[in-house]
Formats: sequence, structure tokens, C-alpha cells
Amino acid sequence: MTDRRCSIRTRLTMIAGMVMAVIYTALAGLILVVLRESAAKSRTERLVTDAVRFLRHARTHGPWSAPRPDISGTAIQVFTPSGAQAMATPDLAGRPPIVNFRPDPDSHVIKTLCDLPAFPGRCRIVIDIPYHVRGDMWRLYMAAPDVPWYVSPGLLGSLIACWLLLLAFTAWGAHRIVGKTLAPVHAISAKLATIAASDLGERVPVPESRDELRHLAETANQALARAQAAVQRQLRFASDTSHDLRSPLAAMRAELEDALAHPEDTDWPDTGKAVLGSVERLQALVADLLQLCRLDAGVSGRNDPVDLTGLVRDELDRRPRKVTVVERFDAAVVVDGDRIGLARLLTNLLDNAERHAVSSITVTVGHHDGSAVLTVTDDGEGIAPDQREVVFHRFVRLAASRAVDAGGSGLGLPIARQIAEAHGGTLVIEDSEQGARFVLRIPIPRPRHSTESP
Repeated sequence: MTDRRCSIRTRLTMIAGMVMAVIYTALAGLILVVLRESAAKSRTERLVTDAVRFLRHARTHGPWSAPRPDISGTAIQVFTPSGAQAMATPDLAGRPPIVNFRPDPDSHVIKTLCDLPAFPGRCRIVIDIPYHVRGDMWRLYMAAPDVPWYVSPGLLGSLIACWLLLLAFTAWGAHRIVGKTLAPVHAISAKLATIAASDLGERVPVPESRDELRHLAETANQALARAQAAVQRQLRFASDTSHDLRSPLAAMRAELEDALAHPEDTDWPDTGKAVLGSVERLQALVADLLQLCRLDAGVSGRNDPVDLTGLVRDELDRRPRKVTVVERFDAAVVVDGDRIGLARLLTNLLDNAERHAVSSITVTVGHHDGSAVLTVTDDGEGIAPDQREVVFHRFVRLAASRAVDAGGSGLGLPIARQIAEAHGGTLVIEDSEQGARFVLRIPIPRPRHSTESP
């Protein structure tokens, strides 16, 4: 197996080398097969030519003075009509016929045979030709060495050398091409290694080619942009939170220092009320932060049937009326969820609506397409369409919101949306003739059917 500790460049080079080694081996084998077939055919033709030349001479002058074959290592046997050996090369002298095909008296046979008694462990091209001398039929046997599988040592050596050279060139080319292809990845890695958390404005280089590497670089830059935006939001939040924490603390300190400096002239109940107001502001900010932590951790409350209509009525009755509230409620609309969480969601929406309303807000509860629908609408300036998602980002406060209430933390609406999503619902801002219209949708559970035993 490929060592996983090797680089991608090395692994791809090894894979390319192994694949091409198989291809080159198959190609070399094909070349050997073709050349061997051609060489074997040529050798067979030469053996037949030698046999014909031998027979021409043997018919007139006898086999003893016939010319020797062109093929080195060719063995010859000549037998008389009586079966006696008339002539043979030294390696076959005194031996029986090389083969006994028993052919038709007037036919000849050419075959390639291996492990013959006269040539154990070797293959030979054998020819058996009958011929007539003065009316008698003599037999000529000739056996030439077969062409080996490698054809010749020189050819085999040349193929091995070419195989090694081609494989080396392939490995070099693959290594170079893969290195060039992965160069943008190394550039991206090097750039990412130099980017610090305090300098997220840097971006990785984007290759000019429109391929996966370009997509990788663009994705990395998008991730850096998101990280930069998140860090900037965190910094803004830290700054805003520090200011929000510092303001009530400074107010409490000023009240207490003034009271202690002139204790005889201090109205202690008024001082206590002023300090209590600052404490309540701190408490609200800390509560928002803790709520976000719980939501981020996935801590869910109880999941009980909640009468959404009754919850809204109770919350409106509990709250002091700073503006006129128009109520439009259907009959009991029941959802499954955490009553405390839903109350927090409603409180945040009502607080936001009261801050931006001119004179009134409208609260409706109903159902549509299997979902409970709660709307909270104010008659203020409203929110521009391109800012309707922005207000749900954490720590984001629009200029209009800062002008109305400089002490807000920008966490109320994000908390409300996370509570809605924790209940499987949605919280969005929809079009309204005047002001901002927040719409909450939560799925209504299917009716629970109880079965009674007979």
C-alpha cells in the first residue's frame, strides 16, 4: 500500500508510474509476441528452403554430400526405404527417427514440438518429408531450434532498456505535472500559514484557471471573509458590551459617590431607585448573554402543549402599556414548546416594537397551513428590505435603533429567531404598509388520538 505519510505529489507519481508500468509491460509483451510469431514463421520458411535444397542434391548425388542448412543447430536424419539410417548429423547418429508422424506417403509434415526424446527440455521445428530415389521412398527428417519467447537476448535487452527509460520519463513527467498542478495549493497553504487572527483582511491567491483549485481558493477567501466579519462583530459586541456595562456601573458609582460625599443631603430612597435601575439594566444584559450561551449549547426547555393565544394575552396584560396595543386573536392556538422560551421570544418582539412604534402596535395570533402564526407590527419607520436579515445577526444594531435606544445590546432579535428555530419554526420580517412586521410561524402538532380498551 502507498504510505499515507507521503505527499499527494509522491503518491500520484507512484500511481502514474505503476499504471504506466503495467501498460508498458503489456506493450512489451505484445511486441515480443508479434516479433516471435514473425521470427518463427521466417525460421520455418528457411527450414523448408533448406529441406528442398537438401532433397535436390540428395536425389542426384546422395544425402552424404548435401549442403548443410543455413539455420545453426539444425539436426538431420535420412532413412532408407528399409528403415535404416542412411545419414544423420552427429547429435542424431544411431538414433531412431526424431518423430513418427506416419503421414500419407506422398505428404510432408511441419510441426513445432517440445520435449522430444532426442531434445529433452527444448522445442524444435520438425519437418518430415518423403522423397523418391530410383522408385524407392526415402524419408528426410530435419529439426531446427524453435524461436525462444524473448526472440533474442539483444531484443530482450533493448525492450528492458526502453521500458526503464519510458518508466523513468513517465515518473519524471508525472512528478513535474502534478507539482505544477499543486503549486496553487502550496501557495494557498503558505498564505494561510501567515494569516494571523489579527489580520484576517489578507486573502489567498486565486489561480487564473477555472477549475477545482480556483474554487478552493475562492472558498478559502469566503471563509476568511466570514471569519473577518465574525471577528469584527465580536469586537463591536465587546466594545458595545463594555460600553453598556460601563454606563450603568459609572452611573451607580456616581450616585453612590455623591451620596457618600453628602450623606446628610442625600435622598437615600431616590439614590436606591437610581442604583436599582442601573442594576436592572446590567441584569438584562447578562440575561441576554446567558440565553445566547444556552441556545448555542443546544439546551432546550420543556416541550409541553402551550396555548399561544393565552400566552400572548397574559404577556400583554402583564406589561405596562407604553403605546396603544391592537389585539387580534383566534381561538386557542396550541403549539408544542417551552413556555418560558416562547414568552422570552414574545417579550423581545414586543420590546422591539414599543421602541420603534410612533403610537401603536398590532399583535395577532392565528393559524395558516398547519402552522401557528404570530405577528407583531409597529407603526414606526420600518426596516429596509436589504436590512431585514441583518437585524437578526448578533450584535448588530441599525442606526435607527441606536438613535431610539442607545442602551440596547443588539441581542434581542437574534435570541428571538434562535428560539423560533429551536421550536422548528421561523421568524422573519415581511412587508407592511407602515412600520416593521415580524412574523413567527411554528408548526401546529397533529391531534393526539387516544384509544380506549374495550
